[in-house]
Amino acid sequence: MKDPHLQLMIHGKNIGRASYKMEYPGVKLDSSFKPINPNYLFLNLTISPDARPGIIKINFNGGQHILNFALDQPAPGKGTTYARGIQSSDFIYLIMPDRFSNGDTNNDHYANMRDTVADRNNPLARHGGDLQGIINHLDYFQQLGVTALWLTPVIENDMALEKEPSGWLSGYHGYWFTDHYEIDKRFGGKEAYLKMVNAAHVRGLKIIQDAVYNHIGASHWIMADPPSEDWINRWSEYQGTNHREQAVFDIHGSAKDKEVMLAGWFVPHLPDLNLRNHFLATYLIQQAIWMTQEFQLDGWRIDTYKYCDPVFMNNLNAALEKEFPLITAFGEATVNTVAAGAYFCRNNLNVSWKSNLTGILDFPVCYAMLEAMKKNRGWTDGVNRLYTTLAEDMLYQNPMNNCIFLDNHDMDRFYSVIGENWLTFKMGIGLLLTERGVPHLYYGTEILMKNFKNPSDAMVREDFPGGFEGDPRNKFLPAGRTDSENLAFNYVSKLANFRKTSSAIGNGALMQYIPSKGVYVYFRYDQHQTILCALNSDTVSANLNFQDFTERTKGFETATDIITGGSYPVSEKMIIPARSITILELKKR
Repeated sequence: MKDPHLQLMIHGKNIGRASYKMEYPGVKLDSSFKPINPNYLFLNLTISPDARPGIIKINFNGGQHILNFALDQPAPGKGTTYARGIQSSDFIYLIMPDRFSNGDTNNDHYANMRDTVADRNNPLARHGGDLQGIINHLDYFQQLGVTALWLTPVIENDMALEKEPSGWLSGYHGYWFTDHYEIDKRFGGKEAYLKMVNAAHVRGLKIIQDAVYNHIGASHWIMADPPSEDWINRWSEYQGTNHREQAVFDIHGSAKDKEVMLAGWFVPHLPDLNLRNHFLATYLIQQAIWMTQEFQLDGWRIDTYKYCDPVFMNNLNAALEKEFPLITAFGEATVNTVAAGAYFCRNNLNVSWKSNLTGILDFPVCYAMLEAMKKNRGWTDGVNRLYTTLAEDMLYQNPMNNCIFLDNHDMDRFYSVIGENWLTFKMGIGLLLTERGVPHLYYGTEILMKNFKNPSDAMVREDFPGGFEGDPRNKFLPAGRTDSENLAFNYVSKLANFRKTSSAIGNGALMQYIPSKGVYVYFRYDQHQTILCALNSDTVSANLNFQDFTERTKGFETATDIITGGSYPVSEKMIIPARSITILELKKR
């Protein structure tokens, strides 16, 4: 590795009071540290370039106990077959493994785990989906046209059921970590994860892992027996976060509000980590590097990014990029303004602290796209909100690195939000797959899965029909889908597969025009290709006059509709139907 330093954290009864000895060619023991808790010992090593793979033996108390630590050979292909990063040419598919497909019923529950239930009749319980279920449907992803899979966390969540307003909730979603170095065996464990990643890579699909650094599950061993009390942000009485990201960057803000934002707990059963603790920070950074190498990941999505200590996050991002120069990460910063979003990634802001994060999950653009489809036009409403939001891209160092979306596992499902309207659905998918940035689709959107979060998030995390034994219909196959579901799948697939080969949409620039009478026109273009997109949000049809956009249409003779295949002369006007998006490839002959 480029960083030769490694810190081993050894945990065992009174291990900090034991004598120890370690010898291995090419590995030097620089120093050790014994925290206040005698059950821990930290060893700081330097691994020279000529060190060979093998087993480092650490002898305790004159050989009474021997700890074997494996020094492994890194897998070849860094930057070519894995750790490739996620680019604007990619199309991400977001999966919640427990709710997608059950490929191995033998791992549905374990008697030695705190939550032993697998019950599909209970929306708050685990349902049994796993990594083998994802492997079984790799063909489906390729048909759909996606290039990357983002899985909600697969790390062990050995937590008991937790009482929430909607009832007793399990950790099926994966965000309650209890051991950072274990893959949850109810998903299939490490072997299944490696198998899935390798199978996806063979098909050209990239893998994004979901990380959580802000908090852990209450049953994590860190909480049960911490090296020192300051590994957790502790308060005299329970203190929840204020969820106000403004407190982090407000030049008029108070230190108290900032502390509550960053150190307050998300909920009582998710202890907030003190990321300012050097030993904890090193543990988490090394875990991210190990995960990337061990499971040959391509990118990261970082949960609750805005709640994390910013210095820690910069250090982690830098450490990952040092070892994997092409690696990328998206931060989940649920914000309402472009300025707030830009603050949490690489930006052009004149601020005292600068983030080095690749990009964000772009909530401002998500909200603007939804409004463009749902709300009547106004000076700053409807399609004008999308126009004005994108006009503020100057605040980002590279807005193409932002991830855009219509919904996710924490939001009402897109098809329900738009009133289950087919025309609006096509508008949304058209925007998602042609606007700037990296698009992601939430599982099931392509077959019109719907619902609102009421009374809980589980309502928008239902099982994918056909992924589980006994399902009456298998919607992974055309024969199992209704006519409208096949129309939706085919529309997404056609656009996504066109996008794969479109240099203009994948990597080209964006030029947008001020909306006129509810019609929003924008271009994606590079030196090889020009794509014109016209979104008519009005309830009446409109004329598109190519001559109004000669800045981009000059020199072209025809415009081909990428969905219908119809061809139109650029010298004439064409009709854009009401409540529609038209996507045209301009051609010179």
